[in-house]
Amino acid sequence: MKTTAAASLDYDPVAEEVAAFLVANPDFLVRRPDLYRALTPPRRVHGENLADHMVAMVAAERARLRALQAEMQAVLDEGRAGTGLALRVRLAVLALMRARDIPETIAQELPPLLRVEACELLAEPRPGPAYNRGRGETAVPHGVRLLPEGTVARLMGSGRDARIRTEVTDAELLHAEAAPLVTRDAVVKVPLWCGTPCVLMLGARDAAALPARQSVQTLAFLGRAVAAALAR
Repeated sequence: MKTTAAASLDYDPVAEEVAAFLVANPDFLVRRPDLYRALTPPRRVHGENLADHMVAMVAAERARLRALQAEMQAVLDEGRAGTGLALRVRLAVLALMRARDIPETIAQELPPLLRVEACELLAEPRPGPAYNRGRGETAVPHGVRLLPEGTVARLMGSGRDARIRTEVTDAELLHAEAAPLVTRDAVVKVPLWCGTPCVLMLGARDAAALPARQSVQTLAFLGRAVAAALAR
């Protein structure tokens, strides 16, 4: 039998507080199964009112494994979608190389090539000599739809060349009559030599057409190709 002094040495106020908390919250570990990964497994004990913590630990680990497998599969699927987008962008660039009317080619030929519902050039009006020399008109190519000043910077953000948006805003402004079909879109910077803020807007109904991963560099290349075509 332990002496009073020995018993006092075994007393742990923190452990007592934890034990009291668990007694007051019997479903705590059920609500926080992730904690099982940090606990030492007890010996299996079977009884009417005794919890089998070993089973709970195994279940928590299996749930974590399923989540990891789902995440890996999503990465693989998006990787394949990104590869498909790269091939479609190459076809779009070939179409731009032979085009005479770049905005019309973008609006008419690129959507089926890129498997999107809408594709259009948008720019902000800026005075300049780029496309209508000597007439005092805006430095915007013919056939490009104009945006309110400051829209491009708001859409692109700082230092970006392309951006995939899974939550579409300003759909009617950016996609016009195709707006009801668009569930995600891409904003692609078109670096015009004259400095006029210009973007290529892609609107898709199928998420796989514009995968969120492994797409930014591919779309940025498309934006530069459009700029080169306009400068011919």
